[in-house]
Amino acid sequence: MPAFSLGQTLWRTFNRVIRDWFLVGMLGAVALASQFPGLGKSGGLLHIDQVTDVGIALVFFLHGLGLSLTSLRDGLMRWRVHVLVQLFTFAVFPLLWWLANAALGDRVSPGLVLGFCYLCALPSTISSSVAMTGLARGNVPAAIFNATLSTLLGIVMTPLLIALLLGSVTMGGSGGHTQSLAGASLAIARLLLLPLVVGMALRPVLHKWHVRFKRYTNLLDRFVILLLVFGAFCDWVASGVWRDQGLEVLAQTLAGVAVLLAIVLALTTWTARRLGFATEDEITAVFCGSKKTLASGVPMAKLLFGAHPALGLIVLPIMLYHQLQLFVCSVLASRYGAREG
Repeated sequence: MPAFSLGQTLWRTFNRVIRDWFLVGMLGAVALASQFPGLGKSGGLLHIDQVTDVGIALVFFLHGLGLSLTSLRDGLMRWRVHVLVQLFTFAVFPLLWWLANAALGDRVSPGLVLGFCYLCALPSTISSSVAMTGLARGNVPAAIFNATLSTLLGIVMTPLLIALLLGSVTMGGSGGHTQSLAGASLAIARLLLLPLVVGMALRPVLHKWHVRFKRYTNLLDRFVILLLVFGAFCDWVASGVWRDQGLEVLAQTLAGVAVLLAIVLALTTWTARRLGFATEDEITAVFCGSKKTLASGVPMAKLLFGAHPALGLIVLPIMLYHQLQLFVCSVLASRYGAREG
């Protein structure tokens, strides 16, 4: 692609990102939490920790209404793509964290180390993986299958990987007690998987309603995430982490997620081409294998680390990674989509 055309693509993508109310809302939630942490902290004036549990269950119920079993079945046969995506999601990402932690872990705050570990243990995201694959003219059924499979595997794999990578980890609920690995997985399944399955079961009855009001259900999805981010950062500010570390932590996190995303995008592309994937399957592997979910990540963090004083710091890497992956993958999707044939 000529430099001028690439520059236009980058500029259009940048404008689209800065006009995104969700990004503005995330920045606003952090700013509001920095000024008024007492509003949203656990047990605070707004009791956000109680309200968001209902919101999370409702969001994943709506995700279930949007999942088509036909699309999942159509994507099932691309088994090489599925293996590659899941290996990157639950093996390569954690390996990259382990290597980085061995080299640089003593130079980074413990909360941020945990945050990057959590980011690397998360499953892929459904909505943006499928949307980017479609924009790039990739294998959409395979993307739907992979992203959904990743979400389901993450219920067990995410807490398991954190426990394995950190040796021992305290996964506290909102009451401050220590949860076992099985207890954490069960709590995640109850809050995320159960509503998802119920939504899929009721899809034949409620699908038309869901399509009709999809614009509003998408707004609800993002609003719940904003509430979770606000509550997490209120707890973070109230604990004094922002005051003690501030912009240095933000700069470290942004640099870390940028390097991580660049490495994974390069590795997924190289591996798919070495394995002789068709371009459509390469696109699916690149977009599904490099993504990490914010929609599941923030609720799962609340369940796994609800009692942790640095919860806001733990979710910071996934917040920044999410925005960066949207920006970069939008550019890549436009370039893939412009190909001939």
